[in-house]
Order: sequence, then C-alpha cells, then structure tokens
Amino acid sequence: MKKVFVSGCYDILHAGHIQFFEDAKKLGDHLTVCFASDRVLLLAKGRRSSIPESHKAVIISSLRCVDRVVKSSNLHPFLDFTDHLKRDGYDILAATEDDKHSKEKQALCKKYGIQYIVIKKYSRIKPISTTRILNRIRDMIEVPLRIDFAGGWLDVPKLSKPDAYIVNCTITPKVSLDEWPYEKRSGLGGSAAYSILQAKNGIRTELDLGVGWQDPAVITETGLCVWRSGKRPVLEAKYNPDWLNGKLLILWTNASHDTPNMTRLKRDYELIRKAGILAREAVKSKDLGLLAEAVSLSYKVQKGEGMEDLLHLRGALACKYLGGGHGGYALYIFNSKKARDMALKANHQTKKIEPYIKLMQL
Repeated sequence: MKKVFVSGCYDILHAGHIQFFEDAKKLGDHLTVCFASDRVLLLAKGRRSSIPESHKAVIISSLRCVDRVVKSSNLHPFLDFTDHLKRDGYDILAATEDDKHSKEKQALCKKYGIQYIVIKKYSRIKPISTTRILNRIRDMIEVPLRIDFAGGWLDVPKLSKPDAYIVNCTITPKVSLDEWPYEKRSGLGGSAAYSILQAKNGIRTELDLGVGWQDPAVITETGLCVWRSGKRPVLEAKYNPDWLNGKLLILWTNASHDTPNMTRLKRDYELIRKAGILAREAVKSKDLGLLAEAVSLSYKVQKGEGMEDLLHLRGALACKYLGGGHGGYALYIFNSKKARDMALKANHQTKKIEPYIKLMQL
C-alpha cells in the first residue's frame, strides 16, 4: 500500500483544499491529512484558529478521499509534521506548486527516503484563500489607512508617557489586497493595514516589529480618534471627522522610510506630548486653527531631529511628515476645499484624501 501525506493550516476548509486532497489521493492508496494545531497556526499565520481543533478533525475525516487525519506533531511554522513522517512510514509527501517552503520539505523527504511530489493548485476551480474568506466574514475586504496629527511615537510601549495622547484619523481612498493607491512604506500605516487584510492580529504584528499600536488600532476603529499613551491601545474619544472634509492633502516626498529603525533616534518627547494634548483639545472643539497649531508643533519636533524642510504649499495652515517621517508622505491642512484643491492642482506630487468613519451596518 502506497501512503500519501499532505499538510497545511486548513483553518477554514474550502473547495481548493478538497481538490488538493483528491489529487493527492490519486498518487497512492492511502491519504493522511495533517492540519496545523492552534499553536502552530498562531506561529505560522499570526492569528488564532477560527474553529476548534476537534471540529477540524471531524470535518476533514468526513471527506471520502481522506483515510486518516492528524494534527501537528512539532511546534514549527511549516515543518510541524516532522515526527509524523519520521515514524509512520509514508511513501509520498504531496505539496502545491506555490509552497513557499518546498526546499525545506524536499530536504526533509530526502532525509527520510520519501518522494516529494508537486500538485497543480486550483486546476478545476477558481482560486480563493482562507485569508479572503476570513476577510469577507469580518467585512475586511478593504480598509482605510491613517494620518497622525500629533502624539506619534507615544504609542510605542517603551516610549509611552502618562497623561499623553495620540490623535489620528482614518482616510480614503481605502486599500485592498488588489488595489493599493498609495506609495509603499509611506507613513500611512500600510504595514498594519496589510496585516489586517491578511486576517492577522494587526496590533501584535506591529508590536513584534518594534513599533507602536496606533496604526492597527485606528484602522480597526476608524474615525477621528484620541488614544491614551500606553503599552496597549485605550480609546479615550472618537469623533465624526466630517468637519475635515475637503481640507486634507498629502504629498509624496520621493523617499520611503523605515519606522522600526527610527525608534532609537533622539527626539523631544515632551514636545510631542504637548502637541498631543493640543490636538486632543482641537478635535474635541472642532477647532481647525488649534489642530493646525498641534500639527505645526509636531513638525517642529521632526525638524529638531533632522528632517528636511517640507515643500511649501500655498494656502496650507500647517504641515508635518506622517508616521516616522524622514520620508514617506507629508500631511497638509487647509482652511477650505477651494484652497486645498488649488494646491492639489499646482503640485503633481500631492494626493487628495478625505477623513473616514465606518458607518454602522443595519
């Protein structure tokens, strides 16, 4: 009897998985399917399991083409089945053509005298992924990015301060896995958005990168938000940002930036704290002039750590680098849509954005 082995996360079983199992079974007489345990799934994908392990075992074992179901034997992000191969006498390890860890799996097969066979993926059905299914369930097909007005850096746990605030707002156009109408690594919270679109825990992902939590927090919450500085996000207040419609513009500085590498730079954190307090009062009272002061104070901090002068745009009340700065996009605030649109027309490196808040679904 020729025994075939396949492995994967199989968090939410879909037709693509079933087709793969059917094709793998044709390679031999007996098929074993190994699914990732909850701990391995968290390690490999950065997200918790959608259904209990016992339920996955029952669902997979109910398929006619499957003869045996096991879960991870090893705590490893992609070689979580090593002990199964070592002790259970398999003849074939089957994998899909897009397997990112094929070299490691082939080396493992060579070690244990097992044949490694690649199967064409989605040969009879339109492709889909667990991530896209999860995003449909969570209504996360597309998400907004964000702009930060003041208080940035104080969401990094090691830099947090008492009685300090981070003020930010989500914006449109939104982004999706298929459409990304912005430059990459640009200070708009793109890495957090991408993580969320991958159905991962955005806050955990950002903290693991050594940066703060403000991006995934506001992207998930949406709106014009005031957060308390601290090791984890605490939302103090959320406002409808419609009073900022027609008054925001971003400008690409022609250079990307790398936020994790900038956490160690010297900067005036007390002035950052004061800017956050000022911005908090501004959004509470819908005072555009006061918000412009907070943004200008944030820009003063950025200039103090060596960032280059931003391009002057006629009619702008204030400007600052977004995110970690030293590149990426810069934010400009105007007192009217007319002034904003004139600046948009005058400079091809600018992009129109609008504040965004998710409406409650009925």
